[in-house]
Amino acid sequence: EMAERLLALYADRSTARGFLFSPDTELHREFDRFFAYEETPDQIKAIGEIKKDMTSDKPMDRLLCGDVGYGKTEVAVRAAFKSVMNGKQAAVLVPTTILAQQHFNTFTDRLGRYSVRVESLSRFNGRTDEHDLADLILTQRIHGHRHGEIRLARSRRADAERDVVLANRLNV
Repeated sequence: EMAERLLALYADRSTARGFLFSPDTELHREFDRFFAYEETPDQIKAIGEIKKDMTSDKPMDRLLCGDVGYGKTEVAVRAAFKSVMNGKQAAVLVPTTILAQQHFNTFTDRLGRYSVRVESLSRFNGRTDEHDLADLILTQRIHGHRHGEIRLARSRRADAERDVVLANRLNV
């Protein structure tokens, strides 16, 4: 039964069309240059593969994994940046409240200069239900022009599993 469901799922996905993100612009390249460290070869490869997936009209099906301290967060930051610059939502689910706070700090630091507001949903700030999430509609401005409604959130997985529905999202 499980194999049948997986076959059906992948058959559906093979004909589905995903969102076609725009190619990188000078703004993306500028954002990449603000990374404080030198990228590892694995980071460069992962970033390239993910951006290639994002600029394809096929639904993305990728899992990024690696040991602690090997740069997964920066890969996720760049995917989220590409997402919000294309008017989409990004959500990062993490296993612990501490990691949610660390990611919140990193994402805020990296995205703040681009007028992208980042929010964290965790027990630290009491924003853990879908009604609070509805208050996270953000307006991003690029060069003084309204670019669209953006919601960008960082969350502990347990908090997000309470039937929180993120509209127009990219799961990073």
